[in-house]
Amino acid sequence: MMHTSITTFGALKAAGYQSKSIKNELRDNLISALQEGKETFPGMHGYESTVIPQLERAILSKHNINLLGLRGQGKTRIARLLVNLLDEYIPVVAGSEMNDDPFHPMSRYARDLMSEKGDDTPITWLHRSERFFEKLATPDVTIADLIGDIDPIKAANLKLNYSDERVIHFGMIPRAHRCIFVINELPDLQARIQVALFNILEEGDIQIRGFKLRLPLDLQFVFTANPEDYTNRGSIVTPLKDRIGSQILTHYSMDIQTAKKITQQEAGKLEHRTCSVHVPELAKDILEQIAFTARESEYIDHKSGVSARMSITAYENLISTAERRAIMNKEHETTVRFSDLMGMIPSITGKVELVYEGEQEGSYFVANQLISEATKTLFLQYFPKIEKLKKEGQETPYDEVLHWFFEADAFELSDEASEETYLSAMNDIEPLKKLLQKYQPKVATIDTPFLMEFILWALVELKQLSKKKTSNGMVFNDLYGNYIKGL
Repeated sequence: MMHTSITTFGALKAAGYQSKSIKNELRDNLISALQEGKETFPGMHGYESTVIPQLERAILSKHNINLLGLRGQGKTRIARLLVNLLDEYIPVVAGSEMNDDPFHPMSRYARDLMSEKGDDTPITWLHRSERFFEKLATPDVTIADLIGDIDPIKAANLKLNYSDERVIHFGMIPRAHRCIFVINELPDLQARIQVALFNILEEGDIQIRGFKLRLPLDLQFVFTANPEDYTNRGSIVTPLKDRIGSQILTHYSMDIQTAKKITQQEAGKLEHRTCSVHVPELAKDILEQIAFTARESEYIDHKSGVSARMSITAYENLISTAERRAIMNKEHETTVRFSDLMGMIPSITGKVELVYEGEQEGSYFVANQLISEATKTLFLQYFPKIEKLKKEGQETPYDEVLHWFFEADAFELSDEASEETYLSAMNDIEPLKKLLQKYQPKVATIDTPFLMEFILWALVELKQLSKKKTSNGMVFNDLYGNYIKGL
């Protein structure tokens, strides 16, 4: 890397600086990173053997890239991580609005300045963090926004004729010369504006109001698109697609462990809590299972996808539910309870696109349904299956627990109960403790109450117990006990 104390073009040449295109820069730095065994796209969990190798091949091929995938698959994040593969600093002609390379000045301003000052042309250094431009494609984006237009005020102030190219006000793309330029949701860009990108990708020709400008723009384009957009709104015009070197498909996490890593990484920004909140691993598993269940659910539009943001915001709400209770009870530490999962519902209802059947049932019902399905799925990974029809005299592992509820009047768990009250209530159910010790003997003591409550909720979902919401919390009952006692 050059020393950024160099301030003139002459000194830059004397130091032996070699300028290179942004695609060569990315390629060379990627090669170095691969040779050193460095992680090229840190934090992109689950993409190590699918998306990242394709990205690396595209960069080595010096391609513009289109990332195609459903929402919440990290497309924009990948584009932002590309910045790390740029040189730390590059030299720019001082005062240039187009990041002109002193060895290849492109703008009228830089060419005039260099012909006047020669080797004394002042140089500034541009850091890699300032070489990232991003534009969300919306139907109202104009050619003037992206490429430029004539600026009458500039013409009047400088007393210039409209045939003088200095009257042009350049748009975002020319100003992003030597930078990474990201256009998010490309299909939303009007077809005529997509057409205007052809020449920039191919030849670096720009036409603004009849000026034919030969601007050999040096850009790394990254486009992102959602396949759902092709059907609903626009699509990518074929000749533009043809000029994008690599189209890379992104995907959701393949397994719960990877999904958990992503959620923990993103929700880790919530460390400043008023109390410490312990989250059992099972709670994290259920939370991720909800997203996996949602992607298969008959109530949810699969084309729209279920974003990883759902798990992240649900996790934040889960911790906040426990934190709120601890604040009210003036406690400095608490553990997430199974009932706290209900606090995640607002994060789920806003993040899923329902199909007609889902709309009929309502988003609150669908969210509860997802929690219920996830609970049943994980219950079978931890505890024996419940037989629907049991033979006469046959015992099941759950008999003692069910008998306890048959004998008890009703068992209530208050949402706002203090840690002490909650633990004492859970410990009262002796058969539940025995069941846990038998099938999950290695569970940490701090996680035991969560698993005990998990068994209760699962037994309700599997039609072995009943539960009823009250103003304070939940009441668990034997399925038929009260009815039989009444008789």
